[in-house]
Amino acid sequence: MKSEWNCTLEEHSALSTQHSATPSLPTADHSRFVLRLGLRYTRGLREEAGKALVRERYTAPFADIHDIVRRVPELRKDELVTLAEIGALNSVGNSLHPFHRRDALWQVERAVRLSGPLLEEFSEPDLPSPLQRMNYEERLVADFHGTGLTVGPHPMAYRRAEMTQLSVRSAKELSQIANGKHVRIAGSVIARQRPGTAHGFVFLSLEDETGIANAIITPDLLQKNRVLVTSERFLLIEGILQNQDNVISVKAERVLPLSISAAEMSSHDFH
Repeated sequence: MKSEWNCTLEEHSALSTQHSATPSLPTADHSRFVLRLGLRYTRGLREEAGKALVRERYTAPFADIHDIVRRVPELRKDELVTLAEIGALNSVGNSLHPFHRRDALWQVERAVRLSGPLLEEFSEPDLPSPLQRMNYEERLVADFHGTGLTVGPHPMAYRRAEMTQLSVRSAKELSQIANGKHVRIAGSVIARQRPGTAHGFVFLSLEDETGIANAIITPDLLQKNRVLVTSERFLLIEGILQNQDNVISVKAERVLPLSISAAEMSSHDFH
């Protein structure tokens, strides 16, 4: 059984917003759909600090970010910064003035400054900062840096209009395209495989906001594009669609790099 500290982040559903969902510590509002992520997803957050955070939350709700800093001294500044960057502090004690991530970062910087024993029991209320909200790229970078994933829109979703102009088909469209047709697919590379029995062929899985498309890279094409195929996070592939017994793949004829996001997305390669 997972320990209690693994199940205490709450995310607002991306169905209700165009922006990436923002993780937050649980509140009393259960009227919205939420996706709960464990604190264990937060990179760099020590188990000791996570358990202390959960323990204090069950004792009483946090009034504000200053209250978290005061009641959970186990939390280091870098851990608080990560929680703020991934949106986990947006809703803490802010029902009247919901925060965005830079608001939370601003309050963390204020809260970690020691006030001395005379004033440490009296914290100023958290108020919105003069900082602008993160844009979608900044949120993606923060999400993947802080948790290794995002529950908001897939990076490709933000570029779908551009992909459509380039005649790139989404993964879900491929089943409707006839075998042998020339197509373009694109997405984040989530897997690279080169089985020993495949005679030098490489198999790629590209993910977009609709699903996964598979591509076949021939040994000759791999030789010409080895760096692209083995290292790029996002690829655009042109080739011939193969649909054999509903097993769909694209035999690549051309491989191109795509500049979609600087988010630290990882791929399962050659396992």
